[in-house]
Amino acid sequence: MAVMPALHIETLDVFIGAQPILSGVDLSIAAGERVALLGESGSGKSMTARATLGLLPPQARLSGRITVSGCDVTQAVALARPANARPAMVTQDTLAALNPLASIGYQLERPLLRRGRNRSEARAEALAILADVGLPEPRQIAARCSPELSGGQRQRVCIAIALACAAKVIIADEPTSALDVVTQAQVLKLLDRVTSVPGGPGLLFITHDLHAAAHLCDRTLVIETGHIVEAGSMQQVLTEPRHTYTRRLIASAASCGIACERLYA
Repeated sequence: MAVMPALHIETLDVFIGAQPILSGVDLSIAAGERVALLGESGSGKSMTARATLGLLPPQARLSGRITVSGCDVTQAVALARPANARPAMVTQDTLAALNPLASIGYQLERPLLRRGRNRSEARAEALAILADVGLPEPRQIAARCSPELSGGQRQRVCIAIALACAAKVIIADEPTSALDVVTQAQVLKLLDRVTSVPGGPGLLFITHDLHAAAHLCDRTLVIETGHIVEAGSMQQVLTEPRHTYTRRLIASAASCGIACERLYA
């Protein structure tokens, strides 16, 4: 029997007014699979994420089909979707993603309470999840608000909230771009760990960083001006790119001293 994908997008088109933003986007992610969406700024990466999350601007029109855990959510905005059909989001701007006036513990306990935990259970599980994502002294972290944390700590909190939601899909939109190199490596390692456990969530890793994608992802899709121009295994795309745009991305990375193909030598 075929296994139902965690996320399936079929021939997705998005228009804002008369302007096409996405055209014929196809994408499928299995549970525990890590898929990169690569492209330059303005290529349509974040709009793909927003369509998947149900967070398109009001003037946007879309067609095609988006299913999360088998549930058709194509025309449903985020809050109208069933709880099991809401992907979790890990963003670059963690200050905007977290409520600066509420404690980390409060924000982490909310999804656990919605899942049926009582307050004592939610508090204990929240602390356990903070420890699981590698945050030391979880009680102190839980008592703080987001402006009191570093960028790397906030990113770990966002991943912790995704885990607390028990989301079947995590969408990580440039989650390491604002971090230093050491913290980037720690966050990539954490994303790798939480998605590789049995029954773990699928991951859509949206980035322009080919090196980060190569370390984390199994497959990749390359997007240019709203079109998927190449798709395949991470190794195949980086070592034997077929499309001119993909070759240009790899050459641009190489000019910055990042020779991604050497990872597969």
